[in-house]
Amino acid sequence: MAETRIVAAATAMLLTLALVCFPGSGLAQQPDSSPSAEALKKLSIEQLMNLQVTSVSKRPERLSQTASAIQVITQEDIRRSGASSLPEALRLATNLQVAQLDSRQWAISARGFNGTAANKLLVLIDGRTVYTPLFSGVFWDVQEVPLADIDRIEVISGPGATLWGSNAVNGVINVITKDAKDTQGLLLAGGGGTEQHGFGTVRYGAALGSTVRARVYGRGFDRDATALPNGQDAADDWHLGQGGFRMDWEASSASRVTLQGDLYDGRIAQDSGGDIAVSGRNVIAKWSRTLSERSSLAAQLYYDRTHRDIPGLFAEDLDTYDVDLQHATRLGTRHDVVWGLGYRNINDRTAIGSDSTLAFLPTQVAREWFTGFVQDEIALVPNRVHVTLGTKIEHNDYTGFEIQPSGRVNWTLSPSATLWTAVSRAVRTPSRVDRELFAPAKPPYFFAGGPDFHSEEELAYELGFRHQQGSIALSVATFYSHYHGLRSLEQVNPPAPVPLIIGNGQDGESYGAELTADYRVTDRWRLRAGYTELRVHVWPNPGSTDMSRGATESQVPDRQFFLLSSVDLPAHLGLSAWFRAINDINNQLVPAYAELNVTLTWRPTSKLDLSLVGQNLLHDQHREFGAATSPSRRDIQRGVYGAVTWRF
Repeated sequence: MAETRIVAAATAMLLTLALVCFPGSGLAQQPDSSPSAEALKKLSIEQLMNLQVTSVSKRPERLSQTASAIQVITQEDIRRSGASSLPEALRLATNLQVAQLDSRQWAISARGFNGTAANKLLVLIDGRTVYTPLFSGVFWDVQEVPLADIDRIEVISGPGATLWGSNAVNGVINVITKDAKDTQGLLLAGGGGTEQHGFGTVRYGAALGSTVRARVYGRGFDRDATALPNGQDAADDWHLGQGGFRMDWEASSASRVTLQGDLYDGRIAQDSGGDIAVSGRNVIAKWSRTLSERSSLAAQLYYDRTHRDIPGLFAEDLDTYDVDLQHATRLGTRHDVVWGLGYRNINDRTAIGSDSTLAFLPTQVAREWFTGFVQDEIALVPNRVHVTLGTKIEHNDYTGFEIQPSGRVNWTLSPSATLWTAVSRAVRTPSRVDRELFAPAKPPYFFAGGPDFHSEEELAYELGFRHQQGSIALSVATFYSHYHGLRSLEQVNPPAPVPLIIGNGQDGESYGAELTADYRVTDRWRLRAGYTELRVHVWPNPGSTDMSRGATESQVPDRQFFLLSSVDLPAHLGLSAWFRAINDINNQLVPAYAELNVTLTWRPTSKLDLSLVGQNLLHDQHREFGAATSPSRRDIQRGVYGAVTWRF
């Protein structure tokens, strides 16, 4: 049995034995110092709306006053949901489209254009971009952030390219983990069940002197296979082990340094050809300094290495080096200016095996990105009307210079109501798939990347409104986006169907509305609801031979509804029920479905959490994504697991 399976199962068994045999000694230990979950649980709706977020303007601002469609997933939300992975936790953001393909793969996007290789959503973990330049998307199976270490997840639907750059076309996900000072002491967590066979986490935080706090962690899991349409198990069970550290140094009252890193290794079963191997490591260094009451400076440097070997398909080793500098200053009484510079270098190496079905040519490339941005928030009418103007200027090796400006207006109608609007331009720059992918691996090629493929462009218009009164908070965001030069498959010698080459032969549009509501029924009972209405239309440009009308580029339901109910019961019990209803995906013939997750928790003391989680309770198995006619389509099964978390 693999080492990570042993670690996960052994951790869960030891925790259970300790709780049964030694309850007195365990409860006498020093608790974890993190107050986040307990404090957030008691926050009023007004306090939740006043949470500080940083993803919209790259500086702290109140959630209720941001000129953007943003939602925040708190640590308490994650704990109560019973989510066991980052993609599952992202279902809590009702402005995202999240679908599970199999035991490890997810399709996650915002405002359409979802798919197995969704490429218009930028994802960051503590400032580190986790998208791959291979296809401008995310390998979700290796984004295994310890959920207990997450402070919050800020989710923006709509363009964020002015600050975050290319690929922040339809949204930004920013995962922010806790400071080391908030994770002091020892934490042991583990459990298992029908789909989550076994999982375990060990984390320890301590002070290293009067100004330095640090933590280290290790975790592992073993996940069961999903189901084939006939009910038999698919060959996609897998396991992964991961470890990491974080150190925060308060160098002075004005300076702060953070150093953190992770490493992981896993194996994923597949139908034939041997297991998929995934591994990687990263390290991030951050420095910030308050220069004065009106000015601050921050710098970040990170290195990221990933390895993926899919027998019969391809193998890749990717090294990424990234450095960013940011300065924020207040000019006069009306201008808050943020500007920054950045540089990224990647070295991507792919291998062609004797059984490979595709190739990236050349097999090794080095690419560079140079970026600069500036944004000015202008108080036209102090405390009432703010206008934000900014632009990002990028240079990449594929298309040269790209300019991505935006303008936003935030109007505080009253202490309880805010109206905002925005106009933005964003681009999705070429990836290796677009320019350098060939299939089969050797000529003659059936399919080839386009040497002239240029950036996909978006022009987005948004209008939103927020209202908070007493125990109720409401938010609505409407949008219309026009896309030019979307990816297409073009015939080289029509009417001959092959070979095909990737081009920019399609345009498109998306429009709709996102509504969210948060209601604190009583001090013990909270309701959250979300509804999204979405339409995506794609059409070929004159001269294009691609008649798919975006079938391979946009696979999303027209509407989705979420309802989450969380209640604190007597005897330290908590009950959360999480219902979601997803409309059908027409171009995949995926039928509409509704599902229910339920989590029962018991917290007898602040040191101990026990939970029982039921996932996808309404069906034995259901399909969320993938062509209905595919014999290899995976269905997601009902699952139940138990977990225990012990802090001391």
